[in-house]
Amino acid sequence: MSASQVGQIAALLRERNTVDEKIAAIIQRPMTAGHLGEWIAARVFGIELEKSAVTAAIDGRFTAGPLHGRTVNVKWYLKREGLLDMTERAALDYYLVLTGPASPAASSRGSVRPWCIESVYLFDAQQVLAELRARGVRIGTASSVRAAQWVAAEIYPRASNPMLLLRPEQAELLRLFALR
Repeated sequence: MSASQVGQIAALLRERNTVDEKIAAIIQRPMTAGHLGEWIAARVFGIELEKSAVTAAIDGRFTAGPLHGRTVNVKWYLKREGLLDMTERAALDYYLVLTGPASPAASSRGSVRPWCIESVYLFDAQQVLAELRARGVRIGTASSVRAAQWVAAEIYPRASNPMLLLRPEQAELLRLFALR
């Protein structure tokens, strides 16, 4: 590795740190996919976030609509690889998952994970948990969710899941995060 490449990476990280500081000032939490995904979801879907970012299994509660008062765990995956970080806690009602482009769960070598939202999914937490248990899938980090389950849970851009139908203004907000 050449010294010029190391210097180039150092300069790019300084630029990234400046952008991350600006985002952190707006969202009032460190700039990570988790924190920013929760912030975006709260504004687009009307979720009141928990006061503490370390509340077990629950990121917040829906404040209106058919899911009013129900608990939610928000995930933002920069690629949709068919994996979902799950919990077995009964207090969780839904997973709201924002994803970038679909991609097979394979080596990341030579690829990028763009900061974008291409799709959004709403999973009934207890239902998906029961389905995975029935298949003998390990529950926890990177639990394998079948493609058909992702299709059934989709709420954006296609409205496959009738549990949460988006209003046009919500879809427009999500389109702001497209790759273009």
